[in-house]
Amino acid sequence: MMSLMVHLKTVAHLRGKGDRIAKVTFRGLPFFSRVAENCEEVANFNEMFRWPIASRLDGNEMLEIQIYNYSKVFSNRLVGTFCMVLQKVAEEGHLELTDTLIDDNNTSIKTSVMIEIKYQPMDGTVGVWSDGEFLDVPDDRDGMFAFETDSLLSGQSHGSGPSPGRSLQGSIPTFRKAGKGVFSAMKLGKIKSSRDDHRKAGADEPAILDMEDLDKKAMRLAGTLDPDTISLASVTAVTTNVSNKRSKPDIKMEPSSGRPVDYQISITVIEARQLIGLNMDPVVCVEIGDDKKYTSMKESTNCPYYNEYFVFDFHVPPHVMFDKIIKLSVIHSKNLLRSGTLVGNFKMDVGTVYSQPEHQFYHKWASLSDPDDITAGCKGYIKCDIAVVGKGDNIKTPHKANETDEDDIEGNLLLPEGIPAERQWARFYVKIYRAEGLPKMNTSIMANVKKAFIGENRDLVDPYVQVQFAGQKGKTSVQKSSYEPIWNEQIIFTELFPPLCKRMKVQIRDSDKVNDVAIGTHFIDLRKISNDGDKGFLPTFGPAWANMYGSTRQYTLMDEHQDLNEGLGEGVSFRARLLLSIAVEILDTTSPEIISSTEVQVETVSNISESATGKMDEFFLFGSFLEATMIDRKIGDKPISFEITIGNYGNQIDGVSKPSSGKKKKKDGDEEEENELIQNSSEDEADEDADLVSVSTTPLMKPVITDRNYFHLPYFEKKPCVYIKSWWQDQRRRLYNSNMMDKIADKLEEGLNDVQEIIKTEKAFPERRLRGVLEELSVGCSRFVTLANKDVNQAGRTKLDRERLKSCMREMDSMAQQAKQIRTQVKKNTVRDKLKLVQNFLQKLRFLADEPQHSIPDVFVWMMTNNKRIAYARIPSKDILYSIVDEETGKDCCKVKAVFLKLPGKKGFGPAGWTVQAKLELYLWLGLNKQRKDFLNGLPNGFEEIKAVKTGPGLHAVPPVCLIYGTKQVFQLRAHMYQARSLFAADSSGLSDPFARVFFSTHSQVTEVLSETLCPTWDQLLVFDDVELFGEASELRDDPPIIVVEIYDQDTVGKAEFIGRTFAKPNIKMCDEHYGPPRFPPQLEYYQVYRGNCTAGELLAAFELLQIGQGGKADLPPLEGPTDSEHGPILPVPLGIRPVLSRYRIEVLFWGLRDLKRINLAQVDRPRVDIECAGKGVQSALIQNYKKNPNFSTLVKWFEVDLPENELLHPPLNIRVVDCRAFGRYILVGSHAVSSLRRFIYSTPDKTSNNWATAAKLMNGYMVLTNGGSQPRSSPSLSSRTFSRPAGDVMVSVDSDPSIRKMDTVVKLDATSDAVVKVDMTDDDGDKDKKKKKKKKKGGAEEEEETDERMLDWWSKYFASIETLKEMLRAQEAAQAEAEEREDLEIAAEAAGSKTKEKSKEKKGFKDKKKAQAVEGAEKKPVKAKVDELVVYNKELESEYGNFEDWLHTFNLYRGKAGDDDDHALDDDRIVGRFKGSLCMYKLPLSEEITREAGFDPTMGMFQNIPHNDPINVLVRVYVVRATDLHPADINGKADPYIVIKLGKSEVKDKENYISKQLNPVFGKSFDIEATFPMESMLTVSVYDWDLVGTDDLIGETKIDLENRFYSKYRATCGISSNYSVHGYNVWRDPMKPTQILAKLCKDGKIDGPHYGPGGKVKVASRIFTGPTEIEDENGLKKQTEEHLALTVLNHWEEIPRVGCKLVPEHVETRPLLNADKPGIEQGRIEMWVDMFPMDMPAPGPAIEIAPRKPKRYELRVIIWNTDEVILEDDDYFTGEKSSDIFVRGWLKGQQEDKQDTDVHYHSLTGEGNFNWRFVFPFEYLMAEEKIVISKKESMFSWDETEYKIPPRLTLQVWDADHFSADDFLGAIELDLNRFPRGAKTAKQCSLNMIRNEQDLPTISIFKQKRVKGWWPFVARDENDEMELTGKVEAELHLVTAEEAEKSPVGLGRNEPDPLEKPNRPDTSLMWFLSPLKSIRYFIWHNYRWLILKLLGLALLLLMLGLFLYSIPGYLVKKILGA
Repeated sequence: MMSLMVHLKTVAHLRGKGDRIAKVTFRGLPFFSRVAENCEEVANFNEMFRWPIASRLDGNEMLEIQIYNYSKVFSNRLVGTFCMVLQKVAEEGHLELTDTLIDDNNTSIKTSVMIEIKYQPMDGTVGVWSDGEFLDVPDDRDGMFAFETDSLLSGQSHGSGPSPGRSLQGSIPTFRKAGKGVFSAMKLGKIKSSRDDHRKAGADEPAILDMEDLDKKAMRLAGTLDPDTISLASVTAVTTNVSNKRSKPDIKMEPSSGRPVDYQISITVIEARQLIGLNMDPVVCVEIGDDKKYTSMKESTNCPYYNEYFVFDFHVPPHVMFDKIIKLSVIHSKNLLRSGTLVGNFKMDVGTVYSQPEHQFYHKWASLSDPDDITAGCKGYIKCDIAVVGKGDNIKTPHKANETDEDDIEGNLLLPEGIPAERQWARFYVKIYRAEGLPKMNTSIMANVKKAFIGENRDLVDPYVQVQFAGQKGKTSVQKSSYEPIWNEQIIFTELFPPLCKRMKVQIRDSDKVNDVAIGTHFIDLRKISNDGDKGFLPTFGPAWANMYGSTRQYTLMDEHQDLNEGLGEGVSFRARLLLSIAVEILDTTSPEIISSTEVQVETVSNISESATGKMDEFFLFGSFLEATMIDRKIGDKPISFEITIGNYGNQIDGVSKPSSGKKKKKDGDEEEENELIQNSSEDEADEDADLVSVSTTPLMKPVITDRNYFHLPYFEKKPCVYIKSWWQDQRRRLYNSNMMDKIADKLEEGLNDVQEIIKTEKAFPERRLRGVLEELSVGCSRFVTLANKDVNQAGRTKLDRERLKSCMREMDSMAQQAKQIRTQVKKNTVRDKLKLVQNFLQKLRFLADEPQHSIPDVFVWMMTNNKRIAYARIPSKDILYSIVDEETGKDCCKVKAVFLKLPGKKGFGPAGWTVQAKLELYLWLGLNKQRKDFLNGLPNGFEEIKAVKTGPGLHAVPPVCLIYGTKQVFQLRAHMYQARSLFAADSSGLSDPFARVFFSTHSQVTEVLSETLCPTWDQLLVFDDVELFGEASELRDDPPIIVVEIYDQDTVGKAEFIGRTFAKPNIKMCDEHYGPPRFPPQLEYYQVYRGNCTAGELLAAFELLQIGQGGKADLPPLEGPTDSEHGPILPVPLGIRPVLSRYRIEVLFWGLRDLKRINLAQVDRPRVDIECAGKGVQSALIQNYKKNPNFSTLVKWFEVDLPENELLHPPLNIRVVDCRAFGRYILVGSHAVSSLRRFIYSTPDKTSNNWATAAKLMNGYMVLTNGGSQPRSSPSLSSRTFSRPAGDVMVSVDSDPSIRKMDTVVKLDATSDAVVKVDMTDDDGDKDKKKKKKKKKGGAEEEEETDERMLDWWSKYFASIETLKEMLRAQEAAQAEAEEREDLEIAAEAAGSKTKEKSKEKKGFKDKKKAQAVEGAEKKPVKAKVDELVVYNKELESEYGNFEDWLHTFNLYRGKAGDDDDHALDDDRIVGRFKGSLCMYKLPLSEEITREAGFDPTMGMFQNIPHNDPINVLVRVYVVRATDLHPADINGKADPYIVIKLGKSEVKDKENYISKQLNPVFGKSFDIEATFPMESMLTVSVYDWDLVGTDDLIGETKIDLENRFYSKYRATCGISSNYSVHGYNVWRDPMKPTQILAKLCKDGKIDGPHYGPGGKVKVASRIFTGPTEIEDENGLKKQTEEHLALTVLNHWEEIPRVGCKLVPEHVETRPLLNADKPGIEQGRIEMWVDMFPMDMPAPGPAIEIAPRKPKRYELRVIIWNTDEVILEDDDYFTGEKSSDIFVRGWLKGQQEDKQDTDVHYHSLTGEGNFNWRFVFPFEYLMAEEKIVISKKESMFSWDETEYKIPPRLTLQVWDADHFSADDFLGAIELDLNRFPRGAKTAKQCSLNMIRNEQDLPTISIFKQKRVKGWWPFVARDENDEMELTGKVEAELHLVTAEEAEKSPVGLGRNEPDPLEKPNRPDTSLMWFLSPLKSIRYFIWHNYRWLILKLLGLALLLLMLGLFLYSIPGYLVKKILGA
């Protein structure tokens, strides 16, 4: 076993007398020594520490020893540190030495340490380093080891027990006030937690740990090594916070749930397949919540094709939205009169869709099941897209071009990842036992009336429980008049498992004659009560109590907070608790006795024992109010008291409703009942506090004024207390586990925020901090596993408790492993990736920590006046729960916590929710009554208790009602308010007049008001003198109270308006401390200002709290007096704190102003721009006439200004536009604040690097992919780029043959992904061979012929490009999957646990599938025809090119008040115009060489080579290809779209060419508009909906800034195509030829070239490109040309040094359409591109023809020759033999009306039929999209025809003809004409397999084969939904074009022309003519014998009845007369 042993002998030359402790750390694992007590100079430790190690000791590793002064109360103080590099130890194995320590500032101190180190390398055996391995150290008898981790320290000692003379009980830890931070100090047997102590070492280390110090230390030790290589795997881990996050408490004020938001759900129903049933007419119904929409009906088909798009709009709170159920059902033969029969349905909640990547399912198959028959299997599939868009989500739609995606249904089911394809039916049993603590739900008046009449007192509530799950509801019975109803019923749901509905809603409701109302609601999340892993468990819950919260309990008829009881928003009061349990049983659907319906059932269940939920125990809650400040002034004039309640205990106004039953149970006894008789005097309680009366409210007190907005209560030294006793089931264990995980998560979150802050503020070494975070996480997780494992067999543990514990332990264990694993992989370049991974841990921890089974209800604090409840705070009981184990204690238990009270329910939304109702400093403790003695431990020391007056025997144990503090500390608070930025605009001018108000304790002060700015620099020091704080000084130091800063906007009239608020904590200096570095003076920091939940700016400030000692203020650091006379006594921020300034020059490029709106109804005419930064500024030239020319005449101006050296502290730069009116008046038009100037800082280019843009690009993660699926071309792909050449000329070769030239597509993977796409270099010969092979293999079927050049058009190019785009996306997915998989495997490999292996296997399966799909995609594609391509961007072009702001930036000008919407989405309405220009800032003086360059124009400063901004005329040519997914505008769910284009004054409306009833219209149009920049530069392309009557509605529009494109160096005027040709579909569009463009670029960029050389070479700036040199004109003649060469250079322009950039290629961009009425939600997309040609250049050629392809007319001739083996339906009456009268029917899908039938082959006895019958189907077909185009009117009322595109499918059916009843359907086959199985040669070979294994069989396309003959099977489904063969047909399909059809026409049936011969049918079928009687017997008697017999019988009956009636009168007469 290898190990390192350290023997710590003594530490000498210590100062003072005290306890010392040592900490020895190696490889990140610390050990603590025992405490050396009362030692003076020398501390004798004499202790051994041993580390078993697994890897050899590296010479660069370090050992660190830290010596602390140990303190029982405060944090330990670091004396000094000793670090050494173990190089010598590694070499020699043994070392003794004595050396001095160094302190924080790296200075050596006298104290020295004496140690001995041994290292035993043992070859061969390698020990495993496990955290649990603690070794007994022989000579450490009474000491102990403990971990120091900054996350979890336990109260368990790992040593051999506590030191002698101290019992465990004696060492009670002292707790501290709240805050976030780390644990640090050590105790014997106990560990004191001081979470706020960020400084591991305690007192004097800087809170902002200077990373440089660490490095210096490291450098000093490691010599010249890079600091990151110092220790094992470069693991320097920092576990203390680096950024001073501690000063920023994170407090959210406004509730965010409950707010309604806009959602849009779009569902496309594409088609359905395999529907069960014969010959049906299916309709699909889409239902979300209560909204239903239907598709059209398709007749007689089992696989209807709809392609219909539905949109649902909602405006509801998020969780209401996500609980809604999406239900897709297929209904058979629905019409106006009948509702149709349900075939099957599919349910899923909206939340499941929203949690998908991109919030959508795309092209997935939903499998249908029948809710009334769960024994049946799948009833069919619907293919659909579902997308849920919230505000601001943008959905990436995969490209919607020719959809030939694989019809692999099983592989593309509509299910979230990880859910099995075959879901089983399951029963969900929800058992409802009983409830207690219900509120009154009726007025007492009624009750009194009742009482008077009936004479009994009844409970005023009639409760029942309603459970909602997966769209179904179940109810229990109603228990009349009961506050404690007992139901004992179970509600059973039957649903597929796993269900796609996440939450179950359980509601107690009050039954009422008029309407039932909810009493309380509880949601159960199924993900939290089950686990789907391999060791998972089915959903299970309870039996456990669920606490319900809602509105306050007093009953009012119209409850304003009724929503809260429905579960919307945070409940403000306890309502009731309900005992329930849930179990799930998977059904075996084959068993006979199963009930097949899914109706909800309700049954009774047996009662449950009292103890099943845990044993009752008495809990004690104590609270003390130390301070109540910031009380809103509306309530400040009345006396106020505070009330604390837990459940119904402590609630005095509207607490427990007493059950009317005489016996009052102990546990529901409400202790406030003042009647002393029942005062808990039950026998079992005769203990010391038998007569303890709960006190739950503080005495009334009148507030005192703080300032004009807030009041405070004068508590001063008297602090009121409350305490409550209550009884609950003892289920603390649940809360303890939850607390432990929460603490780990808090710690992790804090660490991650710290890492992000380090990255954001660009401090050094974020990776070290991240390692530290991971270290803490892994230790914390392992710690959890040891603690949670104290297995508890207490009463009331449910199955869920056990299973959750197991799965939490597993998760935490694997998390610990993974964290360790990731820790070793954290490097400088992987920090960001790993950070993302660790974020997932955080989510997982939070998810695990949320305990689904409640125990103790939450605690509510209410502020009351006049017995009215005003404002509340809700504190989860787990947060204040006490445990003797530190980690298990709630995070706020025994802490003083700042609590902000808020208004209940909806009142708290909006502005009312921003004001603080009150701020409390509150101390809370909740625990078992037995543990009560600890309840005062965490309070600030120095108080005496005041008990209630009542005396009694056990007085000593009575809690105090009031604490009196004798000691108080006096402090001075200094608030250094420097500046704020990006504040909220509160005035109509779009600016604010801000001032800040600082609150601390009961004091407040304000800064001065600065007018008209969003970025005020107050530079003001506020001094609060004589601040009195109570408690001991040192405790205050560790956790000072919170400072609240509120920023207001001063208004001349009325009160100031609230802008936002932020919180801070001061740096504290006690009077005995030195005021100096590193903690003082404090540094300025940014604090985020919040307004509700939205950010409203940032405040740059620093706060320090200085104790005033005996010497008074004289001892404090001096304040510099007021320096400037005019401001009076305003103190500026002192020098040490304000930032260090340097001189900067800021150059401003003034280009122009655009789109200025009217101001006060007047046009802006003479605008000017003022730029201001840090008090200095510059004004632009005045624009004389904005209408005529909105550009500035002087382009560049500059000003100099002093700015902070630290770039992060740079003040914002303000841009203001004013309009100069007559008489010297100026009016503000709008303003813009550039909050960060960093992107405009100019840095000198590095001359040494040969900066290749490509090299950089490759680093950035661009990849070059080639488009050829199977044959990548050998162009400048990665492998052939020669990076190794000397920096001379560089060859770039390009393919020589232009026809094969294919474009490089640049795939942008984010720079972090390590995906590499391998490019095989195959040459073309290889391809040819492949082709030949292919031809041979196909057995004579000819391969796709070469595409004819004349056939190609622009659309060929477009579709080819889309194919490429899809292939790229697939490749990207595969590459990503591969990268992820690599990572998984790495993690799995190192974490030796097999669990992770299995996980990664599962995951791998999924990824392999993805990869396989991609590869398959590549292989399946036939060799593509060589078509020139363009680039299809599936987003806007500008997002690909940085908004074209390469030198010209656009700044939006704002005016008017900012909207108070959550995400400032309304800011668009505030935009009043745009300023175009740019900025450049640099430090002075600038180096000379720049200004010395040739052609440097000094007037232009840094903005050289910029075009001039004179007006310029441009021809703008807009091409609109098509729109997709438009939002329906008409009632029928469709739209009639047309295009409108606006540019300046000109508008082009294309109204007459609207496209009827289409949501995916293909426009294929180009529009030419002439424009003059800069006046008309904003192009708007809108899609309108045409309406016959009324005005047309806007569907959506997109805006394009043409000016930026026009002037951009990316040359976005006209995209550069991949190939140059002078004719054909790929003709060059630009009036400038490539050679001219190249020459101009070279001239502008001042680079050498182009030089064209012989042999197809061109040299540009030391790069040599090669390419073809010949071109073919229309007549096929070859000519020499240099255009190809020039084009090659242009396509690789980014490789040119210095000036190179990617030029915009020929492209199509996809732009989202937006509509102002629905802000932020996409209304569809439009594909288009824009070309611009300056009018002073030669005119461009005519626009390219992109009109939609006209479908081609074809005729399909189908000859039905014979049938065979058709099943026989009819029985012969005499002979009993079976026969059928066969005929065949056929039609093309979508043209059911044109169906054609053969004649009937009567009486076939063998199933053979002979027809020789021809069907003729004419149709129109689009080759490229593989769709048939049908135009027809939708209904008789339609105005015009609608175009449908439908896949070409031929349906053939075989029928049995019946004369007198409906014909019988026997079977059918549907052939997709593009890919159907080849027919069998003979009837024998034709079988079901041709359909079953369709995927595996070779398929053919009629469009290629033209003529096919063969046998195909007919199939139908039997009763069990199995396919069965019902016949075979021999058919011949012949496809001819319309022209050929005209040349050689044919007749229908067997008619002329080209008639077919009569079939030779056997005589049975001709019997009709030979013997008519015999055939009548056959056909009539055979079919209708029973009918005939019945008719005969009826006739006889009627005859007899007639005779009877005829003869009865005669008989009667005879009888009467007695004849």
